[in-house]
Amino acid sequence: METTNLNKKRVALHTLGCRLNFSETGSIAKGFQERGYEVVNFGEPADVSFINTCTVTDGADSTCRNLIRKAHKASPEGKIVVAGCYAQMDSERISKMTGVDLVLGTSEKYKVFDYLHEEKEEKVHIDKTATFYGAATSEAEGHTRAFLKIQDGCNYVCSFCIIPQARGRSRALPIDEAIKNAKEVVANGFKEIVLTGVNIGEYEANTGERLTDLVYRLFEIEGLERLRLGSVEPNTFTDDLIEAFKSSPKFMEHFHIPLQSGDDDILTLMRRKYNVAYYRKVINKIITEFPNAGIGADVICGFPGETEEQFQNTYKLLKELPITHFHVFPYSSRKNTLASRMEDHIQHGVKKERVRTLTMFGEAKLEMFSEDQVGSSSEVLFERQNKFGYWEGYTRNYVRVYLKTSADLKNKIRHVYLRDYVNGRLMGELLN
Repeated sequence: METTNLNKKRVALHTLGCRLNFSETGSIAKGFQERGYEVVNFGEPADVSFINTCTVTDGADSTCRNLIRKAHKASPEGKIVVAGCYAQMDSERISKMTGVDLVLGTSEKYKVFDYLHEEKEEKVHIDKTATFYGAATSEAEGHTRAFLKIQDGCNYVCSFCIIPQARGRSRALPIDEAIKNAKEVVANGFKEIVLTGVNIGEYEANTGERLTDLVYRLFEIEGLERLRLGSVEPNTFTDDLIEAFKSSPKFMEHFHIPLQSGDDDILTLMRRKYNVAYYRKVINKIITEFPNAGIGADVICGFPGETEEQFQNTYKLLKELPITHFHVFPYSSRKNTLASRMEDHIQHGVKKERVRTLTMFGEAKLEMFSEDQVGSSSEVLFERQNKFGYWEGYTRNYVRVYLKTSADLKNKIRHVYLRDYVNGRLMGELLN
């Protein structure tokens, strides 16, 4: 595509949802930069405001609509582009909102530069052919960790999930192309890569190549110092993956294994591909090999028909297992999903209370996990300096660290002694 110089124009980008979305926004931000745009903070006056949306919950949909209003208020004359999963699923509603100029689906978002310069009045562009577009975080956004997209879409039919409708069937990037993209990311100054996708555990089913072989190849890239995996479904988490992770100090001891419910009957209704015993087995394998690992889990509260006893089963399982990072969501009815047609939908107040209970419990477990790090040391990749002068970064097992120094630590990996846990913050000091 021919690059057009649109010097001095400004673009503001906002990303909702998963790491996959962040990788895609990164590639689009880079495209704007290459066309002469200056990337500014969302909410500032801009010629183009680009919103990459999520539709996992109705809360995400509502947030998107609020962002559209914010963009229009900040730049009444600027163009507003709404793209991604919510745009794919509810384009008609979005297109009628004041200020919206373009509505682009999950594939069409990559053609934003073509559509911006068209003089046609048509504003909605939705493509259901599910083409695969690679993506990665770019330096344009100022991140220090790069999200590298290796897979998209999903063939599972979980009863609560709308993502297969929004993103299509599963497809993935061959190893050679993924390595090429990873090398470009490292050449742009990124020291850490996070592999992302909707269901990256299905990588081999899509490409005929093993995810473990991709991991080994990534470890070989000169200049890449840290590697993490995004969310991996428990039924696709293999012993071979664990062996690959153990083979290199570049792998960061942080995992994200979705749970959704700690009750077998609810998991069956959700049409998940594992039961509680299997999930427990996966987590125990991880902890056996990586005793200090940070482990995240997604949990849905208030699935249709969930009794108080079934909710307590989830609470007890999360108490038993060494889950350190809770991602808790209220069940949200999504149009045309199996769960939306189920009976016994849970009252909003009950769902809200269950979410509050698990969220508070998750905060307490993360606090205990953070306190357990005191007295040890870890390599920390520093991301930014906050308004109080503290540098912030993450340990190998994904605990946020705060440190004060006159040195510039942005995008630097430093060995840090974790000396104290004060007011909810893990404090560190630099080691030589």
